[in-house]
Amino acid sequence: MDEKVGRFYGVGLMKSAYELAMERLSAHEPARQVSDSMKKALAEIDATYQAKIAERETFLGGKIAAARRSGAGEEAAIYQEELGRDLRGIREEWESKKEKVRSAPSP
Repeated sequence: MDEKVGRFYGVGLMKSAYELAMERLSAHEPARQVSDSMKKALAEIDATYQAKIAERETFLGGKIAAARRSGAGEEAAIYQEELGRDLRGIREEWESKKEKVRSAPSP
């Protein structure tokens, strides 16, 4: 009976949406092997930009907290906006550097 149910309803015969999406993706853009040197370069980029983000969050976070403690809400908002802009810029630069490594020809 189970065999009949499977045959009629596709149990075991149908692919999941994930499998179908992966097939379509691989048809347009085959999976790329990541070499050890590429992994190392990406890890170094990640470490550098994580440190940059931590530095900006620490520096401006301290200024934001001090401004809020002193009751300068407008100044805190300015620092918050500056932090947002800085983090966006860092993340864009981070992705750009990683994309350069990914698009470089494999050795």
